[in-house]
Amino acid sequence: MIERGKLNHHEEVPSRRKGPVELKRGLSKTPTSDQSLLDTTTPGGFTHTDPWRVLRIQSEFVEGFGSLAELGPAVSVFGSARTNGNSDYYRIAEDVGRRLVEAGFAVITGGGPGSMEAANKGAWEAGGVSVGLGIELPFEQGMNEWVDLGVNFRYFFARKTMFVKYAQGFIVLPGGLGTLDELFEAMVLVQTGKVTSFPIVLIGRAYWGPLLGWLEETLVSEGMVSPSDMELVHLVDSAEEAVRAVVQDVRHQ
Repeated sequence: MIERGKLNHHEEVPSRRKGPVELKRGLSKTPTSDQSLLDTTTPGGFTHTDPWRVLRIQSEFVEGFGSLAELGPAVSVFGSARTNGNSDYYRIAEDVGRRLVEAGFAVITGGGPGSMEAANKGAWEAGGVSVGLGIELPFEQGMNEWVDLGVNFRYFFARKTMFVKYAQGFIVLPGGLGTLDELFEAMVLVQTGKVTSFPIVLIGRAYWGPLLGWLEETLVSEGMVSPSDMELVHLVDSAEEAVRAVVQDVRHQ
């Protein structure tokens, strides 16, 4: 039973999406699909729920493949949802979106605010195809207004597959844990040959330089990764350099 009370129309109502379903107020606090999938606190519970969950996962792949199959050449752009609209990173992301469209690519982002919104905006204003791949989160993030084609996912791994499958490369702006997750996953896919000739471009020498320095000074020197693995990424400072690196790599393919 959901407890009811007087509605205050001036009060912000908590809400979020769960696949095609929108949950508000108390229901918005129910576990996400990923959380339910990965929660193993109930012994044997998976035998009653996981076989059915496979069908839902399958439907996400079918929906994603069906929606993006005719997209054409595209590049996935990553960056922080917390990027301020007045920041240099936001302006660079807009420029990236515009230049990618001018180079003949559609632009794929996570569909959220910040740098993702900026890249979608740049693509939209340039007359290109602006794609957003959203994800169910404990808090509502929503699809930004510049997305032409939006697909919402329940499961991170289904969404990640779409980012890679339908892109010819990644451009990565400064971001947090989610951005790092996508960056390192892309590096692993290239390193292991799961995807070939896949350019990964980092924008912001001052931001990414210390991380790449640590990789070289620690991981390479300890023999954890090969020196050649450091060649998997291009480090640049501008949208122009980033798009040029992607175009050159794609043409080389």
